[in-house]
Amino acid sequence: MKSLRIPSALGLLFRPCAANPIVAASIRAQTRWAHTNPPTEFSPPPRVPPTTPFVPDVETFLTLIGRDLKQHASKFPTWEALFTMSTSQMKELGVEPARRRRYLFRWLHHFREGRFGPGGDLLYVENGVAKLDILKTEKDAFLTLRHVVNVPPGKGVDEVPREQLARPKGYKVVRNSAVSGPYALPSKGGGAIIKVTEGMWEWEQGRKIDGGERRQAEVRFKRRVAERKAARERQH
Repeated sequence: MKSLRIPSALGLLFRPCAANPIVAASIRAQTRWAHTNPPTEFSPPPRVPPTTPFVPDVETFLTLIGRDLKQHASKFPTWEALFTMSTSQMKELGVEPARRRRYLFRWLHHFREGRFGPGGDLLYVENGVAKLDILKTEKDAFLTLRHVVNVPPGKGVDEVPREQLARPKGYKVVRNSAVSGPYALPSKGGGAIIKVTEGMWEWEQGRKIDGGERRQAEVRFKRRVAERKAARERQH
């Protein structure tokens, strides 16, 4: 004798009703809402990461990530406000359009995880400028290793204990005497400098083709209809 399968109450609750598409759509929408918008009173507050030497305040952060977000710096009174505001609060403050807010929230998430752009791991920065120098290590009479290090302002690589030197990611020594890397500018005293520059952390925007993802099928369908109509008219 075959055993009977008794559906669970939870399965009956969330099973879409094929006979009534309106009910099915409503259930799917409620399910998505429950996953993407948890009640704010039960969700923990967003974590506020500490500032860094290269990113000491809100204005510098918005300057680095670009997309004209620097113009909204005055709308965030503190570093904590930037990382704790919701998207609806930013909308009320006039941070528009929505894709700009989404971009900002993605960068806030990256910063919380310690994923920075060029220069984000620098330790010695003064007024938005960091000094890079070349540390030479002689392994033997025939081999000398060269590494790019971040040194305090006004000091040379030989004036700082080696354990206090910082090795930034993405920078290397070329031709034994030059520093190569993103936004590295040659310095008069040797080495290079890195300055906070608007958009130096900016991500490239995707290009909308035929109206973007949402309207792409509709735009292309209308184009094919118009092309077939024009072809028939040419035949007659």
